[in-house]
Parts: sequence; structure tokens; C-alpha cells
Amino acid sequence: MKFGNKKRAALGVVIILCLSLTFVSFNRDDKLFTINKNLDIFYTLIRELNLLYVDDIDVDDMMKTGVDEMLETLDPYTTFIPESEMDDFKFMTTGEYAGVGAIIGVQDGNVIISEPYEGFPADKAGLKAGDVLVEVGGKPTKDMDVEDVSNELKGTANEVIKVKVKRPGKKKTLSFDITREKIQVDAVPYYGMLNDQTGYIRLSSFTADCGSEVRKLVKELKENNGAKSIVLDLRNNPGGLLNEAVKIVSAFVPKNTKVVYTKGKVSQWDNEYFTTDEPIDTTMAVAVIVNRGSASASEIVSGALQDLDRAVVIGRRTFGKGLVQVTRDLSYNTKLKVTTAKYYVPSGRCIQALDYSHRNEDGSVGTVPDSLISEFTTKHGRKVYDGGGITPDVKMEGMIPGSLTINLIREYMMFNFATKYYYEHVSIPAPENFEITDEIYAQFKTYLEEQEFDYESETEKALDKLEETAKEEKYYDMAASQFEALRKQVAHELNKDLNQFQKEIKAVLREEIVTRYYYQKGAIKAGLKHDESIERAEGIVCSQDSISKYFAPGTVIEKEK
Repeated sequence: MKFGNKKRAALGVVIILCLSLTFVSFNRDDKLFTINKNLDIFYTLIRELNLLYVDDIDVDDMMKTGVDEMLETLDPYTTFIPESEMDDFKFMTTGEYAGVGAIIGVQDGNVIISEPYEGFPADKAGLKAGDVLVEVGGKPTKDMDVEDVSNELKGTANEVIKVKVKRPGKKKTLSFDITREKIQVDAVPYYGMLNDQTGYIRLSSFTADCGSEVRKLVKELKENNGAKSIVLDLRNNPGGLLNEAVKIVSAFVPKNTKVVYTKGKVSQWDNEYFTTDEPIDTTMAVAVIVNRGSASASEIVSGALQDLDRAVVIGRRTFGKGLVQVTRDLSYNTKLKVTTAKYYVPSGRCIQALDYSHRNEDGSVGTVPDSLISEFTTKHGRKVYDGGGITPDVKMEGMIPGSLTINLIREYMMFNFATKYYYEHVSIPAPENFEITDEIYAQFKTYLEEQEFDYESETEKALDKLEETAKEEKYYDMAASQFEALRKQVAHELNKDLNQFQKEIKAVLREEIVTRYYYQKGAIKAGLKHDESIERAEGIVCSQDSISKYFAPGTVIEKEK
């Protein structure tokens, strides 16, 4: 009797397993059928359009648009990379491409040199910021956009490309023969000493081997320059290679320390990342400066060092990108960059913004309701939170430019004045000593008058819109006097605004002029002198009492909404 019960029970288990496998098989088959059905619909749709549509269609463009729109229903980082964008993709991951080594932009419909990289082909050939590109590789640029010109400038290394430019102040077109080179943009544009005991490293991206570079520089600053503390500046660093982030953290924490782990749908791909190198120093004071432009690998470094109570994080809440992407090869030399997992820093919090869509104008984390925020603790028991990005231990607003400054930048007023100043002055003092004097600022004001520069503030634009709406809805006549009074109150006066926002305008103008003489490295050096976040970081890392209070057990790093 007992044997019969066991036999029936075993048979029941087998039946249940078979049914489960059948249901799984049905589900899998249903999904495969749905995929194949929709692929067939897509194929027949394109075929019929190509045959019957009244005008010729660009199939490649239509496919790209369709794929992009499809992927937009997912997260912002799952993207299709066509063959035409492979060079840009390679540059993003390696920092290397074959070209002339210059940043280009558009001004008044012309493609211009915004900045030649120091020591690279464009710079060595003699191209200058402000040069208008007239012809590239024998092709006039008149009907070309920035992307077209960029593609022409890139190409096979060691090949010569002829470039013609119109230079401010010169009547004749200038010609240059530039030999393309493999361009490796340095991930560390500047490093040095802030004072006799504090080293400084600016890291602009997480490209291949940048981790080893940062470790080498920490060691150099410590052993050769006597640095007892380090400030690592990750502002506006969009991230890059995760392994390089782990390597940078390894400079400051013991070997075999867990820095980050990933979890996704495919459990076999889940991974934990530990430091594998011996540290440079586990006790020296460290500060990491971040802002809204600090993303991905920048957030791994700042978040891990914060969770391990190894660095004080200073600045503004970071971007909030905690998603891991891998690239998969597709047919015809295309790729899919697909999000496969989320990453988590040592406390267990995920840096990813919980809402993909509701972000600030610059793309960083928007408002996060308390109901979506979870609490975690650092190594020493400090309270930290998830929900999107890294919240700094020390919050610094930084310079948020006003409407006038933004318009001066947007209209290339400061850029063009810097170009003019460069051709009128053979040299300027060293970056750390150069200042925008009252005399130079007066020259800038005169230049704006000559250019007949004017602008409309964001407040005035908003008032224009409100008046327009009021007129459409027939309310304007009822409140015309109030509108007129308000317009008088918010109306800007250029000269008054130039005086009121003089400090921030001078800061941007100083860096723009310094860049003409000392390139990006000089601009960074010039900016250090008046940087409130760096001043605060110096004050913290130079005082053991000051830095210790941030790591005290029970300290709460306030939620940022």
C-alpha cells in the first residue's frame, strides 16, 4: 500500500514536471512566434514601401529611424550603432581615433576650429581657435554640417589632408597640409600640487589604461612632491570602462576590497569586482569632487570611496547612471549597445536614477520621491541613500551661470573676443597669474557695443509667452497695466547686468583667453585659483580633524530630492 502511494506520488511529480516544461515550451514558442511574425511584418512593410511609395525612400535612414524609435521605449543607453558611427564609438571607449586633433563647432553657419589639441597635427600645422574651415580635403564646407566636416577630417593615419581656412584679421585664405595621426586624448588633462601637501588630479574620462595612469600619478605626487592628501576631480566626467574605475579605487583601499557588483537578467553574467592591486596609500586624506556631469564610472569611484569611508565627496549630486552596457556584434559591421545589468556600490545601493524620463534639463537626476528612496549604511555606519546618483558629503552649488553669461557663450561673444585678444597680444602671464583686469573688462564691454550685442533674459522670454497666452485667452486687456509694470521691473539693462554678473563673466573669459595661449591644461590651471569646490576640498583634506568628522559613525548624508 505504501509502495503504491510512493509510486503514485512519483508519477504525479513527473506529470507536473512535464506539464511545467510543456508550459515553458509553449511560452518560449509563443514568444519566438511573436518575434518572427513581427520581423516578417517589418520586412514586408519595407519591401512594399520601396516598391510603391510615390518618391524614392532612403531605406538605411528609415531603418535607423525605426530601430532608434524602438529602442527609445527601453532605457536611454540601449542604442544601435551603425557602421558609419563606428569610429565615434571606438573613440568613446578608447579615447583614440585617426584625425587632426581639434574640436570643431558652428558659428553663424560656418564650421570653425573651437580648440586645437596641444601637440597634435592641427596644432603642429598651425591651425588656431577661431579659424573658419572653408575647404577640407578639396571639398568646400559651405553645404556641410559639423558631422560631415568631422568625418572628412578623420581617416587613415599618416595620410595628408589639405585644409583651407579663413583667419580673423587676414584677407587671404590660408592653406595647410595636415598629416593625420592616431589621436589618443589624455584622460588626465592636468595634475599638480594645490599647495605644499595636497596633490590634484583632473580625470576627464575612463578610457583604456587611465586607471594605471592615475595610480602612477598618485604615487608620483606622494613620493616626488610630498603630497599627504589627494583631490580627485571627476566633474563633467561621463564615465567609461568599469575596470578602470576599480583600478583607481585600488590606489586608496586594501587589495581584495569589493568595489562594485552587477546584477542582471542573465545571472551567469553577474559579477563582483574586487581590487587586485596593492594600494598606493590607505591612510592619506582623499577628496573627490563631482557634479551633475559626473556619471557611470565616475559614480562608481565616488560612490565606492564614500561607502568605504575612504574619501569625502564634495560638489553636487551626480548624474545617476548605474546601468551596465555590453556591445553585441550585429550583421554588416553594426553593433548593439545593450543594457544587461545594474551596478551596485559596496553599501548595496544602486546609483541608477529610478525614473529614466523625469530628469533635469542637463539629463541629471530630477526629483525623487521619498517612497522610492532606500537607506543603506557605509563601512563605518553612516547613512546613505539610493534613488539616483551620489549625494555628496559636502554640497557645493558651484557657479551656475546667469542668463547674460549663457547668452554671451551661446552667441560666441567671449570666444570671439578671446580670439581678437590673442591676435593683439603676443603673450600673457602664466595661467595661474593671468586675471581679467578692469581694463580688459572695459575692452570687452566696448567690443559688445561694437558688435551691437543684446539679449533677452529667460524671465523676459517667460513674460513674452505669458502675454501671448493672455492675449489668446482674452485676459490681457484686463491686466495690461500690471503686465506693463512687470515688464519694466524685469527689463534688463546690458551695462548694469555686465557689472552685476562681472565675477562669473570674468571667470569664463579668463579661461577662454588662457586656452588660446596655454591650451586646455592652462585653462584648468587658471580655473583652480577661483574654484570654491577646490578651496573647500583643500580645507578638508589638510585638516585631520576636519576629514575625520565626515566619517563618524551615525553621520547622515542628507537625502537630496
